[in-house]
Parts: sequence; structure tokens; C-alpha cells
Amino acid sequence: MVFLVMLVIAIAVVVLVMRAAATQGGNGNGGGGLRRPRPPRGPRPPQRPVAPDDDPDFLRELDRRTRRDDGSTPA
Repeated sequence: MVFLVMLVIAIAVVVLVMRAAATQGGNGNGGGGLRRPRPPRGPRPPQRPVAPDDDPDFLRELDRRTRRDDGSTPA
């Protein structure tokens, strides 16, 4: 008889722990359940370089270098 009571208590504890873990998961499906682990992310593809004529910082620096002291552009 004691074994049966202990078994019911153990099952109740397992059910409560599973529900608590499902609600803390925050997977957004609202129905609880277990989350599937995300596949590991691979390395990110390298950032594509910006062409100099598309880079505003480069154009600003080039404009600054080509200006003369009096503010006019070289001919």
C-alpha cells in the first residue's frame, strides 16, 4: 500500500516538473510541450565589402582631401 502511494506522489511530481519546464521554455506555441533543440549555427558568411563609390565615409574623406584651403575644388 505504501508503495502505491509513493508511486502516485512520484508521478505527480514528475508531471508538475514537466509542466513547469514547458512553461518556462517560452517557445511561444502556448500549448506547452517540449522544445526541440535548435540546430547549431554554422559560421556566418563574410560581410560583403562595400565598393568605394558606395561608401559614404570614403566619399566624404575623398571630398575632404580634394578640397583646397579656400573651399574650391581643384580644376
